[in-house]
Amino acid sequence: MKKKLIIGSILLLVAFGIGMYFYMYQEHRDIANEDAKYSVTVKELQRQFASDAVASNTKYLDKTIEVSGIITNIDLTSHTVVLDEKLSAVFKDSLLNGIVIQKAIKIKGRFLGYDDLLEELKIDQASISE
Repeated sequence: MKKKLIIGSILLLVAFGIGMYFYMYQEHRDIANEDAKYSVTVKELQRQFASDAVASNTKYLDKTIEVSGIITNIDLTSHTVVLDEKLSAVFKDSLLNGIVIQKAIKIKGRFLGYDDLLEELKIDQASISE
């Protein structure tokens, strides 16, 4: 009886360990291949966060979104593009040569959040959306 209890406990611990391994080490999301849940302009996104940041965070946080705006700054060393002086998008790969300041662009990426102190929106794993 005691032997069955020990073997059962060991099997339970192994099953728990395997379950935790698969929970902790899930596959990474491929944002570039995901469909965007929302498609908005930078100004609309900024307006939503200014009026109700909590509801907007609940709606957009960690979701794949598509955002359109005008490029106002480019940082090639950190692969970052700023749209409408309000949205900072870090590209997954190096930027393409066709990106220039004052050009309208639509990007897709994972929404990271809103910095209310700087009033800046943040996206990572960005890619140019056609």
